[in-house]
Amino acid sequence: MSQTPGRLLDACEALLCEVDSVDELTVRRLAAHAHTTPSSVSYHFGSQEQLIIATAERVYKRLNAERLSLLNAAVQKASPNPPRLEDIIAALIGPSVRWSLEPNSKYRVLSHFTSMAQRSREPDLYRPVIEGIEHHRVFMPYFRLLAPWLSEAEIGWRMSCALGIRSQVTRSRSRNEVLTDHTIDFSDAGQVIERIVEVVVPMFRRPG
Repeated sequence: MSQTPGRLLDACEALLCEVDSVDELTVRRLAAHAHTTPSSVSYHFGSQEQLIIATAERVYKRLNAERLSLLNAAVQKASPNPPRLEDIIAALIGPSVRWSLEPNSKYRVLSHFTSMAQRSREPDLYRPVIEGIEHHRVFMPYFRLLAPWLSEAEIGWRMSCALGIRSQVTRSRSRNEVLTDHTIDFSDAGQVIERIVEVVVPMFRRPG
């Protein structure tokens, strides 16, 4: 079996972490980095855009694997009792926050992917990755265990809100620093995660 697709994915991932804009990426540059021919990009992936999507999907799977690992650790730590709500929320939103602050993480791949999706003329290409929710559904049974008075739809809405808060925090650092009067160190992943969890927890508490 040809190793070229794997080399192209590795090259695309490495280059996306280097460039400031996807516009800096070219088929020739990708091929040179992967030690193959420019035509191999279209042969194996259909286009450079589809190669980038496949690369982002691979990186996203790693991010979700980290989420699942943290979730499992929280469950095992609390066993035989239910896991702490704070730990479940931290597992859901924590990896993205950490990746966004770690210079050697692959978060830039996901950032470029998001930018491409927003301006693409073929949004259907991006939907399988953007709209995939199975990795989020894994959290649902634990939230239902900890908040049985909430329906699945109500839990889903709260999870969506939690993920939205996470996204705003990771993408708008300068604005957040001003809004919080610089009282939060947005370079400290642990502190940022703790503060997001602090805001999200009440969403899952029983009213009154």
